[in-house]
Amino acid sequence: HSTIYKRKTNKYQTEHRQYTSRVSGALFHCVISEGKPLKDEDVLHQLPVGTTATFYFRDLGSQISWRTVFLTECIGPLFIYLMFYFRVPFIYAPKYDFTTSKHWVVHLACLCHSFHYVKRILETLFVHRFCQGTMPLRNIFKNCLYYWCFAVWMAYYINHPLYTPPYYGEQQVKTALGIFVFCQLGSFSIHITLRNLKPPGSKTKKIPYPTKNPFTWIFALVSCPNYTYEVGSWLGFTVMTQCVPVAFFTIVGFIQMTMWAKGKHRSYLREFKEYPTLRSPILPFVL
Repeated sequence: HSTIYKRKTNKYQTEHRQYTSRVSGALFHCVISEGKPLKDEDVLHQLPVGTTATFYFRDLGSQISWRTVFLTECIGPLFIYLMFYFRVPFIYAPKYDFTTSKHWVVHLACLCHSFHYVKRILETLFVHRFCQGTMPLRNIFKNCLYYWCFAVWMAYYINHPLYTPPYYGEQQVKTALGIFVFCQLGSFSIHITLRNLKPPGSKTKKIPYPTKNPFTWIFALVSCPNYTYEVGSWLGFTVMTQCVPVAFFTIVGFIQMTMWAKGKHRSYLREFKEYPTLRSPILPFVL
């Protein structure tokens, strides 16, 4: 769908046609240097303006759906990792083509890694409800570069013929597997809770609260427990594989998710006066 809007200047009036997903509108009272972008659900006659107001429209550039970006960034690591796991030609020495590792932790790691991304793909298709329909097209290249490159780096070392199992052996692997599974279940529970928070098509924001599901009780202390569980999953995967690239991926991911969590936490505090003050953005009582 497209929309037509008009922009007035001192000498002439021009008409532009743009796709609605590319257009950002801002409302100005009198003459102000900057304005806050309007929401899609804002109604013109309900806006807090007087007899005159000026609308400014900005072309946001080429857009792509959030769902497409999520699917692309998840499908890539899934298949990339499997290529290294099955040791397809031209990755390792020719004598290792299509061979399998003798270490059971390598097979377990492949199962966990695949499960994580299959879960994310299914959640993107059937669970997530996106408040904003699109994002800039350039994001798909940035996101894919991040996830795909890290997948190559991790998979290369974990599935390498010379890979060395964790120092503490079976005990370390089983403990890490428990952490990984626990956090994956927690992540899924939080996503279901957020989905049920508002009906389809609604953009009304609500405060998420703990439910009868024990995995959601962390909402009492954390604003974004989906990020908490995500970091926990990769922490478990790091301990399980005892691999430096995985640890680096976990640290970078934690930094990025902390930034997102802090932004979401500030948004909650700004929009809801009754928002629980005991909550932290991502780590209870810490961060």
